Amino acid sequence: MSTTSQRLRRAVLLATPVLASAFVVAAAVPAATAAATPPTAPPPVTILTGPAARADGDIFIAPFGDQSTYANGPEILSNTGKVLWFHSVPTGEEAADFRPQVYDGQPVLTWWQGTGLGGLSSGTDYIYSDHYKLVATVHAGNGYSADGHEFLITPWNTALILAYTTATADLTSIGGPADQTVIDGIVQEIDIKTGKVLFQWNSADHVPYSQSEQPLPASASTPWDWFHINAVHLARDGSLLIDARDTWTTYDVSLRTGQIQWRLGGKDSTFREVAAPGQTLDSAGEIFAWQHDPEQVGPDTFTFFDNDSAGTPLLPYSRAVTVRLDFRTRVATLIRSVAQPEGLSAASQGNAETTRNGDLFVGWGALPYFSEFSRSGMLLFNAEFPAGVNTYRAYQSRWPVIRSGGR
Repeated sequence: MSTTSQRLRRAVLLATPVLASAFVVAAAVPAATAAATPPTAPPPVTILTGPAARADGDIFIAPFGDQSTYANGPEILSNTGKVLWFHSVPTGEEAADFRPQVYDGQPVLTWWQGTGLGGLSSGTDYIYSDHYKLVATVHAGNGYSADGHEFLITPWNTALILAYTTATADLTSIGGPADQTVIDGIVQEIDIKTGKVLFQWNSADHVPYSQSEQPLPASASTPWDWFHINAVHLARDGSLLIDARDTWTTYDVSLRTGQIQWRLGGKDSTFREVAAPGQTLDSAGEIFAWQHDPEQVGPDTFTFFDNDSAGTPLLPYSRAVTVRLDFRTRVATLIRSVAQPEGLSAASQGNAETTRNGDLFVGWGALPYFSEFSRSGMLLFNAEFPAGVNTYRAYQSRWPVIRSGGR
């Protein structure tokens, strides 16, 4: 950690007021006006170590927290922490999973916007052009509402999204009531142009409730978030990597049949989990727990954000881990990990993205930090929000130059 004096010297305060359109690069708002209206500026960011690697591009975050002081919304920062673009969302709403993607061969910005992230959320996914104009909105189908944990555009221009839904389940076989309210996780593939649901997967159809690590609630009427779906990504063979925080498991799922092809982690792992020399399993003997964001980065190599906590840590700190899967021997080996720089544990959220040059860019979820590490695990960049502010994920990527006419 930097000392207090180092932090003050490195502080980069990014509270830039907003333009009338709610899109901001730079403006000045009189104090009286600012006091009479909801905040429209993003929270400041303090650079503790850095700057971030310039070659890897800009930083994409969606800070949210105390809206009495700061606005929530998607934000682009330079590698030195300068605000390049910010879009404030209405009071009471938040944005999540903000990042650059490609749609119809063009660079776009995407994010989810709504309420209730982390629970039974409700919202809409947005696609904006590189001129910062709305291109399309994406909604969940079949009566569901889009959840903010994931909005991924596929190479064939469809959207992979998530949703949560409640149902009633007979849990007497695992010591629960016969009429327990449960929260199931939904994956949908949506045709962006038509809104048609092309594929749907429900956790309750494929995973037993007994696989959950989440304790049963005291009342049958209290929704039991037994699965807590938080990611759907594409594996290199075209299957889906579906992540469930509350079963401690990542599932490889066929996009054609919906069948689970392998599991990593949890009570029914396809793989035996081991740690390479110098690496450590958690106190449950697992590579990860309460995890997020499975990403395939090589033919047999994957990264994960390992929270290893949902309030009671199984490790003293959260970390980003790299895992090698041996599909012949069914052994999963923890080969690399980088710990949260302040030695802290993130009880929710988070991601770990491998950048173009092989660095690891990490959003520390519920903690107010985001960081960059070299391939060798050296901390290259570390930034901090004010207390009470965080970003669900953080990304680093190249992005087209902001055009003044596109605001």
